Amino acid sequence: MTQVRFAVAGARGRMGQAVIRVLNEREFTVAATFDKGEMIDLSQADAVIDFTMPTATLAIAEACAAEGQKRGKPLAHIIGSTGFMPEQIAALEAYGDRNIVLRSGNFSLGVNMLMGLVRQAAAKLGPDAWDIEVLEAHHKRKVDAPSGTALMLGDAAADGRNVDLHNVRVAARDGLTGQREPGTIGFSVIRGGGIIGEHSVLFAAEDEVITLSHSARDRTLFARGAVEAALWAASQPPGLYDMQDVLGFR
Repeated sequence: MTQVRFAVAGARGRMGQAVIRVLNEREFTVAATFDKGEMIDLSQADAVIDFTMPTATLAIAEACAAEGQKRGKPLAHIIGSTGFMPEQIAALEAYGDRNIVLRSGNFSLGVNMLMGLVRQAAAKLGPDAWDIEVLEAHHKRKVDAPSGTALMLGDAAADGRNVDLHNVRVAARDGLTGQREPGTIGFSVIRGGGIIGEHSVLFAAEDEVITLSHSARDRTLFARGAVEAALWAASQPPGLYDMQDVLGFR
């Protein structure tokens, strides 16, 4: 396989630094690094790993498209940014005909396995008897809530029940909320300290509770997953992908 050359966006951030460490450990070529306010240079890169913010991600997508057109070969854009608004997701997906766009709320193998288990459990545990809550905790510097991973898990639960998460999601509870509506999927969020990432999906019936959970101990695991995703994506045609494609689940 041709050696993949990498660019790292958000290079001064925690995830950017973790990605650079993994690339250096594996002796991959780091062709470019850049951060907020710096020029996006993809001239020597085949894939860019992007843990930034939605507005920056859209600018990087445009730079990928321009560089790919110049070369006559698409670039792989590996996106771990979260907090997108619906119109930003639509704008990003529009690049799927020019870029290899691989976006995931979480690049952990364990989390992506958890998604499959949640989907299966939701399909078997019906909304008449079983309530679903997605719980997540992250460090105090995280700016979006719920996390992208929590939303992925909520989507998996909704998919298992053949419903749209948008129609059943309860984002927060405060005050006199009334009793819970059957079939809703709730979200609970904690922000504090240096928590890397804790996610649980709770299935609660009147007389028993099932909890499926994942704990991240080192953010390097996300960096390693993103690098593996980039290696896979670099040989794919333009299109929209996620970790379920990388792992062969789809």
